[in-house]
Amino acid sequence: ERETAEQTRREFTANVSHELKTPLQGIIGSAELLENGMVKQEDVPRFVGHIRKEAQRLVTLIGDIIRLSQLDEGDEMPRETVDLLALSQEAADDLKTAAAEKHIAIAVEGGSETIGGVRRLLYEVIYNLCDNAIKYNVEGGSMKVSVGERDGKAFVSVADTGIGIAPEELPRVKDRFYKGKSSRRGSGIGLAVADEIINMHGGSLKLTSRKGEGTTVTITLPLARG
Repeated sequence: ERETAEQTRREFTANVSHELKTPLQGIIGSAELLENGMVKQEDVPRFVGHIRKEAQRLVTLIGDIIRLSQLDEGDEMPRETVDLLALSQEAADDLKTAAAEKHIAIAVEGGSETIGGVRRLLYEVIYNLCDNAIKYNVEGGSMKVSVGERDGKAFVSVADTGIGIAPEELPRVKDRFYKGKSSRRGSGIGLAVADEIINMHGGSLKLTSRKGEGTTVTITLPLARG
């Protein structure tokens, strides 16, 4: 068990190092070109935009690593009653600008379902799923968030009309740092964090997808007692 744990730690450290280096190299490369005056004036905004995008990617990745570490350590966090429909609407509203840039239609539907949980973490999960549904969608596509109750449990389903995931990659897309060959949906640890947060709440996260036909991610959670 010690050997397995050590091997896992080494792999995790190597993957973290690689994931952090990639955006840093992009930032350094663009900054050096700007510093040395090798960028035409009309191209400056594009290079600055690239630096900002890679820096944001780095911040997101570091945040995911910190969150995953906290979850691994089992840190206790205050829980409250959370309305999943309101939370889904909030996440969708926060992503309206990103969706508009790709002309993606957003819809949130369903009933008000309440659960007991850590609101901030649950928001992160739903936001991440919606962000993926936009990021890996096609131009002019759509994303639908459905909230409801099934078999005595609450669910939130995020469906997109995007590029989809190949069947052989589906079992691994929730693995930490797994990179799919046909899409980048599994890149980084966003889905790994989401899966662990949902598990921490006594729920489950399931993906269904067809290559080129879109993806649906459904989280199922115990309803609030009372």
